[in-house]
Amino acid sequence: MVESLLILLACQMAGEALTRALLLPVPGPVVGMAILFCALLWRGRRTPPGATLPAEAGLPGQLGPVADALLQNLSLLFVPAAVGIVQHFGRVRDYAGPIALSIIVSTLATFIVTALVFNWLRRSQAKR
Repeated sequence: MVESLLILLACQMAGEALTRALLLPVPGPVVGMAILFCALLWRGRRTPPGATLPAEAGLPGQLGPVADALLQNLSLLFVPAAVGIVQHFGRVRDYAGPIALSIIVSTLATFIVTALVFNWLRRSQAKR
């Protein structure tokens, strides 16, 4: 369990270091998640034929359960944001229009990009 937490934190720290060193406009934890994803892909390619269990694939056995436990308690991380909104409610009210517009535009952009990527992947899979 401690090993799995260290893996997750090391990936996050590496992501933070990369974003700060390269001045990337992406949050460090997102880059850390990409690092973890690439590491898991790399380890998965080294999986012996017929291996089905994570331990057989060379993956830390507790990584999945630790990540699940963190995700189950993810709502606790939103408490500080909610407190900040309540604390600065006047400012939020003053900028309600731009905030609502940015939420709507970003949601639509996410839907459009997701649909385009899905169609692209579907076509590339159909060609195989």
